[in-house]
Amino acid sequence: MYQKTIILLAVLLTSLRSCSSSYPFDPRYDPSMSPDLYLETDHLHGHITRNNHIKNRHGYAPTSSPRAFNVKAFGAKANGNDDSQAFKKAWKAACSSTGTVYVVVPKSRAYTLKSVKFSGPCKSSLIVFKIYGKIEAWKDPSAYKERRLWIVFEAVNNLRVEGGGRIDGNGNKWWPNSCKINPNLPCLGAPTAVTFVECKNLMVSNIRLENAQQMHMTFQDCENVKALNLMVTSPGDSPNTDGIHVTGTRNILIQNSIIRTGDDCISIVSGSENVRATGITCGPGHGISIGSLGANNSEAYVSNVVVNKATLIGTTNGVRIKTWQGGHGIAKNIIFQDIIMKNVTNPIIINQDYCDRVESCPQQKSAVQVSNVLYKNIQGTSSRPVAVKFECSESIPCRGISMQNVKLVDQTQQDVVSTASCSNVKLDTKGHVSPLCT
Repeated sequence: MYQKTIILLAVLLTSLRSCSSSYPFDPRYDPSMSPDLYLETDHLHGHITRNNHIKNRHGYAPTSSPRAFNVKAFGAKANGNDDSQAFKKAWKAACSSTGTVYVVVPKSRAYTLKSVKFSGPCKSSLIVFKIYGKIEAWKDPSAYKERRLWIVFEAVNNLRVEGGGRIDGNGNKWWPNSCKINPNLPCLGAPTAVTFVECKNLMVSNIRLENAQQMHMTFQDCENVKALNLMVTSPGDSPNTDGIHVTGTRNILIQNSIIRTGDDCISIVSGSENVRATGITCGPGHGISIGSLGANNSEAYVSNVVVNKATLIGTTNGVRIKTWQGGHGIAKNIIFQDIIMKNVTNPIIINQDYCDRVESCPQQKSAVQVSNVLYKNIQGTSSRPVAVKFECSESIPCRGISMQNVKLVDQTQQDVVSTASCSNVKLDTKGHVSPLCT
């Protein structure tokens, strides 16, 4: 059984490598057009240093070029008033033009936006949204017509968002009104800072996202995506501020990014397949999660996920799969490998009894099946004695769970091997594995 699982997961890893190497997917893409200001990686688990290099022969998109649409030229003032209409006009002009076009947000200026949607399809073969300066959210929550959205790119193909600038959600205006902070308040939700919906051939790189109202960046029903060299930050106690949220999205690479938030650094939910996250530094936050899946008796499918070369520091979870009772579907073909844990509360966890409610959740027999999961080359420290938790469903137990070369130490007792808590799982092991299920 172990050999069959390893062979299957090895094939998965090979296929994902070949898939990701085919980016950026479009023959019209110009590989020399990389950002002027970029983040350079030291190739050790995603630790990133900033370097100011001129990396391309084009330099800044020239404001005089007929292909460049500078928001300033369309009336953006950067004076604290709403610049949404100017951004929309610049987008409309770029979207209706042919060839490669730029939307330029100038450096050394801060532009304030209310809710704004940049929609396709566009006539242009490639749109490069160059954020050199800062975009910040309108501070009054009552001004948001669509409460769950702030900046949205919808149905745009061949899009790049880059430039080394910042996107600030001013989340401190929203967080005190969250039911996670004050349980007496209704759970109304808050905007995701940046949402990509039904976009194909998409690259987001060299951007800093901070203080999102709720989630920082969501890829929803997208295909062929690269998210590279991102810095995502918000306070560790900010509610529901997931770093990167992937839903219904196929063929996505998340690479060389630092994510420090109040919720999952990366969350991967139903409908997502062929997902690879590599070179990620996570913490504070809730770790890297698949799920939650199957809420409200729903059907959920996630497959072909690889998380490797990650470092998790002080997170409440490390690598986690979480499903609700009563759901159905499957989470399969998942690899967590080459991961360092530093003072992580739950370094390895599968929880098929997930319940994110104030009241207790009812016992139900159906569950999302979890199968073919490999944990390989994982080491570090747990902030609690129990470092491995497999809490699988009694009616639909976890299948094909394998561990290879895993060593987790209880940080509360230096150099003492931590323990494992396992139920309804048959575990295959290879090499040195500690702790072991008993």
